[in-house]
Amino acid sequence: MSKPVCAVVGVGPGNGSAIARRFAAQGYAVALLARHGDRLADLERELDGARAYSCDATDAGQVKETFARIEREMGPVNVLVHNAGSGHFKNFDDTTPADFEADWKINALGLLLTGQAVVPQMRRQGCGAIVVIGATASLTGNAGFAPFAAAKSAQRSLAQSMARHLDPEGIHVAYVIIDAVVDLPRTRELMPDKPDGFFAKPEHIAETVWFLSQQPKSAWTFELDLRPFGEKW
Repeated sequence: MSKPVCAVVGVGPGNGSAIARRFAAQGYAVALLARHGDRLADLERELDGARAYSCDATDAGQVKETFARIEREMGPVNVLVHNAGSGHFKNFDDTTPADFEADWKINALGLLLTGQAVVPQMRRQGCGAIVVIGATASLTGNAGFAPFAAAKSAQRSLAQSMARHLDPEGIHVAYVIIDAVVDLPRTRELMPDKPDGFFAKPEHIAETVWFLSQQPKSAWTFELDLRPFGEKW
């Protein structure tokens, strides 16, 4: 019997890798997607049955071809985790049209394209799960977050619309709001004085993503937020 397939879009050294490891530990074959897929060679070797794919989530042609390859080479996708979501952190006055468009593309357009590519595979199976990694900026447009907040708000609204459309078909869409700084080497370097409890651990975020993907139909979650125990909110 072939393994179920989880596709993680936006695999880097933090949440993406941790999510891939969590699903692999549960017996999933994991498709690792990143703009520079060649950088995923070590993770591909580490995880049994994993395959790395170079894919720009904002390029409609690349996304369509990549998910067709995944289905041919690994099988239909059961779980999609959309973790692609970088951004520019600027005030309204300093935001350029290019900044604004780039953030919207990776966060909102990327979700649209990957969702449209994977949902037909899920429909053929009669089930599936799509988990989108969001941010507090999707709810609150703080100063200094103009392009990123606008993009994340669009992403959250799209995910909500997808959930209301797809849930009745047995495809569970969930949105995870990360209200925290993720624990990465670069964030530690930027914030050397912060204690361990200040950061959100990627492996703990991955645990919640796994839980959401496995919820029974009678009790589905659309949205939840994650933050360290000491975070003010």
